[in-house]
Amino acid sequence: MKLKFCGAAGTTTGSQHLLEVNGQKILLDCGLYQGRRKDAYERNKHFLFDPAEVDAVVLSHAHIDHSGNLPNLTKQGYQGPIYTTFATRDLCSVMLQDSARIQVGDIKYLNKKRKKQDLEPVEPFYDERDAESCLRQFVNVGYDRSLIIANGVRVTFIDAGHILGSAQVLLEIEDHETKQEKRFLFSGDVGRGDNTLLRDPVAAQDVDYVLMESTYGGREHELPADASHHFARLVKEALERRGKIIIPAFAVERTQQLLYTFNELLESGEIPDIPIYVDSPLAVNATEIFRLHPECFNEEVYEFLFEKRNPFGFENLTLIRSVRQSKELNERNEPAIIISASGMCEAGRVLHHLKNTIEDQKNTVLFVGYCAENTLGWKIREQWDEVRIFGEEYKLRAHVDAIDSFSGHADHSELLDYYERIGGKKERVWLVHGEQSRSEAFCEALGDRRDPQATHVAQHGQTVHF
Repeated sequence: MKLKFCGAAGTTTGSQHLLEVNGQKILLDCGLYQGRRKDAYERNKHFLFDPAEVDAVVLSHAHIDHSGNLPNLTKQGYQGPIYTTFATRDLCSVMLQDSARIQVGDIKYLNKKRKKQDLEPVEPFYDERDAESCLRQFVNVGYDRSLIIANGVRVTFIDAGHILGSAQVLLEIEDHETKQEKRFLFSGDVGRGDNTLLRDPVAAQDVDYVLMESTYGGREHELPADASHHFARLVKEALERRGKIIIPAFAVERTQQLLYTFNELLESGEIPDIPIYVDSPLAVNATEIFRLHPECFNEEVYEFLFEKRNPFGFENLTLIRSVRQSKELNERNEPAIIISASGMCEAGRVLHHLKNTIEDQKNTVLFVGYCAENTLGWKIREQWDEVRIFGEEYKLRAHVDAIDSFSGHADHSELLDYYERIGGKKERVWLVHGEQSRSEAFCEALGDRRDPQATHVAQHGQTVHF
């Protein structure tokens, strides 16, 4: 067997890992890389393998850095099945379409600039038709249901507790070359446990090899997962400034967590009545999908859904779909909370809200999740004096705050606990999905607990044999 790291090695985004066994190629995830525009375009456009030679794709969850390059993969010749959970498929049905629209819009804007510079136009990786066509290749598999996906390879999806439908990928492999049976676990993204909405990650057993994320290696979340009182205090302090609160939030999971939390805080009186807007067509669509998958919820939310009412809706909430309504939000001066995608501020309507608010010190930008290095969100979190939005410089005068309790990623200690709960020999471990320093910090911590020669930080383009 051999494994090639084709993405999310030495960086957090662009998950793609190619496993070869019994003469077959199985691709684990196919995500978009996010970073500097030129690097991202080249890396996303060109695969480190021939898509037509891949036999099967297994998708851990719907986040775009894990699923977003699938339409490009199928467009370039992949014709096989894409195995994933039911909820992940439903989320991808709206997320991939949204990704296509954003790409087409961004490329249109970029080509205007290239034309002025007498440069040749560039093409988007895919459009909405490509995204729709890709969905026809999805094959849905429920949690804890095993399925043969290749000669000598059986897959089982295990709840990862990260986002709706997220899964760890357990591959039971009968290696025809060595005549041995091995169990290979790809963690996908690992949830924290005690999630506002979801069940805790389930520990896999009898595992021989682990391909594991390390996003928060060497870093601890400041607050436990359930920190709604601290969140309420931040919101009240921001409202005292009589400005707007802009919350850049991923449309899937983070937005729904926020809505559930706001629902509880308003009901308990911990925050005052204030208009709350979700300005993201994707987030609105994703919220509707959430209600269709109670099998993913923890017991509290499950009971809330069936015994009370919609956990993601309340009187003060307005869901924004149209561009006209979105523009009207920027014309209003009264205090309000605006939740808008994307969480890293790299695309979407949140850019317009930031452009219109960050130069006013009475406004607040409140981050509720991770931002990869060099993204606009990261620069604002780091409180740069000036940031570039739509090609123009803006002075950052708004108040900036962040709370990590909404993070869907396990932190350093939680990752160590997750690793310890995995049963089996765990003969070799490869770390992916983390900036180089994060992966190295987590690798060192794992090395202190086990044979350091068996734990490795994956390198982009590297192939390992085992």
